[in-house]
Parts: sequence; C-alpha cells; structure tokens
Amino acid sequence: MTWNIAWSWQAPTRIATMASVEGGVVVSSGLELVLLEADGTLRWKVEVPFKVHAAYAVQGTIGILAAHGFYLVSTSNGALVSEGRSTPGGFSDLCARPGGGWALAGRRGQIHLFSQQGRGIRRVDSGPVRRLIGWLDREHLLWQDPNGVLWCGRLTGDDKKRKIEDRAWSWCSRLKDGRLLLQSADGGLWEGVPHPFGWDLLDRVETDSMEPMEGVRAGDGWWVLGIEGHLISLSSTRTQEETPLTERMHLGDVLVLCTPDAMATATRDGLVRRWTAPHLAEAEREGRYKAAAEAAMARNWEERRQMFLRAQEAEDLGKLSLAIELYEALGRDEDARRLLRRQKEGGE
Repeated sequence: MTWNIAWSWQAPTRIATMASVEGGVVVSSGLELVLLEADGTLRWKVEVPFKVHAAYAVQGTIGILAAHGFYLVSTSNGALVSEGRSTPGGFSDLCARPGGGWALAGRRGQIHLFSQQGRGIRRVDSGPVRRLIGWLDREHLLWQDPNGVLWCGRLTGDDKKRKIEDRAWSWCSRLKDGRLLLQSADGGLWEGVPHPFGWDLLDRVETDSMEPMEGVRAGDGWWVLGIEGHLISLSSTRTQEETPLTERMHLGDVLVLCTPDAMATATRDGLVRRWTAPHLAEAEREGRYKAAAEAAMARNWEERRQMFLRAQEAEDLGKLSLAIELYEALGRDEDARRLLRRQKEGGE
C-alpha cells in the first residue's frame, strides 16, 4: 500500500520550522508564519518581528519560539493571545502539557513551566536539554541531554529527576502513543515504551542502515525521514511500487504527522509536500474527528477562560456575588467559598 502526494506548496523563503495544526500545517518562512489547511488552502499569513524557530499546537493555540521569547497565537487567525515571555539565552524547544500548560527548554539548563495562557509558573533545574521528548502523564516529562542520555523529571512542586538509564542514544523521536523510536550508538534502531524508571518494552528494529532526521508514528506504523531525504516505512516490506516514495525524491529534513493518515515533509529551501494514505481511510476519519474535537475543546476552553477573567474582574471590583456565581459555574468551589467567607466578614 502506498502513500500519495496530495498537494505541494512553495514557501517564498527558507523554512525554519513546521508543525501540525488541526490537520494542516503551520510553516515558519523568513519573517512570515503561514497556516495551510489540510486541503492546501491558506487559512492565514502573518508577519512576525523575529524568525520562528519552533512551534507546537494544541487546543486552538500555537506556541512559538522566536528570538529569546515564547508567544501564543490563535489557530483561527494568527493573532497573538499572550504578550510573550522571554529568558536570558532564550528557549530551544517546547511541548504542551497534558491537561493544559506548557514546558519549555531554556538554553541555560532549566525547564520553564507555563500556564495554558502563557503565564510563567516556575523553573526546574534540568541541566542542558537537547530535546523535549514528551509527557508520560501530567507529572512526568521526558527529555534528552546533549550527551544522548534520557531523563525523566517528576514536576509536581517538589521537582525530581532521574536517568531512564545510563545508555546514550544518538537520536530520539518525540513520544507518540507512549512509544519512542531511538538510534543507538552503533547505528541500530530501537522502539521503546518508557516509564519513569526504565522501559516496559525496548526492541531492536530490523532495518537497513539509516541516519534518521525525524520519525513519526502514522496509522500504519513508524515512518522515518533519513539524512539523505528519503522517507522510509519501518512497519512494512518495501516493494518496487513504493520505491519512488522512499528513494527517488529529496524530501528535505522536516517531517510532521498531521493525522494518522497524513504527514508533511519540507525542504529547507521551502518546498512543502503533504502525503496521504488512501488505504488508511478509517484513520483519516478518526483524525478528522479528533481535530474537530480538539477545536471544540479549544472553543470551550476559551469560553471558560473569558468567564474566569470576568470572575477575577468582578472580584477586583468588589462584586462578590457575581464573582461567586461565576466561580461556581467554573467548578472553582474553593474560590467561591473564599469569597463567601469574605462576604460574611465585610460584605459587598
């Protein structure tokens, strides 16, 4: 079964990064940020003061890193939804936290935790970070250090970290569905299922020698973009029919998964290609449903955020009854009880 090119798009300038957004992709090209829909049409294009070098999208918001700063923009129109935060030396990587919030790798050996609205929470001493790999759950974050060693941090206030193991890996994918693809020092590829103290599963993948640039887990298994620009499936035996996809095209060194049945590649010179798999029609439907659910959740979250801001404003203005009503609607019972006590003590 083969994958086909659904569409191609040429960026006007060199591409710095690309990320999946609601089934489409956001592309950083020069001082422009462009969001392309799943069908290749342009949703929006905005100018930015600094080149965006990393991006991650979740629940209607795209987190971006540019210069020394971290910003949030809306997926609907590209408008800023936070004024941005910066740190000396800047940030090198970011990922969203399950349940809301963000984790950013600082260039000076700290992981910075932010709220879903982009407000700073605290910093965690992590040591230098090559890449944030992903969250095992809301408390445990995996990352890889510059030496290739994997670490797990338990970020709960009394923050702790430990090595998954002493072995160094030359390359590691992002965590996807609890699984990782890794390359050992001898060049072999491994698939692993990590937990905070080691591995639930770690198996060698039988494959020809390759040097991975990126890897994604689609509906039919792992796909790897090699350093030669070839896109290779690790889950099926290649045939002559599949050879043009994997070996006769230079696809660049950027690869992202859009939905279980769609992925996008890009060359640094600006050529973006979207790949789809007709044989994964069911995965395509599931991907669309998931993207729609995430968009609906984002709208709901935005409504709750606006209600929370109204409750804070009412509290600041002394309108305690209104604030209590809003806090109760949000399920923030502790805040409602706090204001009820305040009413009894002094009233409105």
